[in-house]
Amino acid sequence: QLQFVESGGGLVQPGGSLRLSCAASGFSFDDYAIGWFRQVPGKEREGVSCISSRGFHTYYEDSVKGRFTVSRDNAKNTVYLQTNSLKPEDTAVYYCAAGMTTVQALCVSPHTVDYWGQGTQVTVSS
Repeated sequence: QLQFVESGGGLVQPGGSLRLSCAASGFSFDDYAIGWFRQVPGKEREGVSCISSRGFHTYYEDSVKGRFTVSRDNAKNTVYLQTNSLKPEDTAVYYCAAGMTTVQALCVSPHTVDYWGQGTQVTVSS
C-alpha cells in the first residue's frame, strides 16, 4: 500500500524555520524524483523544490532559492525540506509527491506526478 506521511508543519513567526519531512512506503522510493509543492486556496498547486532519485540534482522555485533546502535519505525512504527565513507568503499547504521524471519536469509540471502526499499546513504569521 503506497503511503506518504508528511510532518513538520505548523505555525511560525516571520523569519523562523521549519523542517518538513515526508516518509514514503509502498513503492520503489529510490527510483523516483521527489518534490515539494504548495497550494493556497484559489491558486494552483506550485512546485517549490524537487530532488532527483539519488539526490544529485535539485530544483528550487525562484522565491525560495537561498532559503529552502531539499534533501533525501533513501535508506529511510524520507525526503526533507528545510525552510528558513520564512515569510507570510510562504503560508500554504505543503505536499510531497513522487514522479519518475527529471527534477525540473516534476516541479514545473505537476501533471508528471505519480503519487501525492496528503499535505501539511505551514502558517507564517506574527
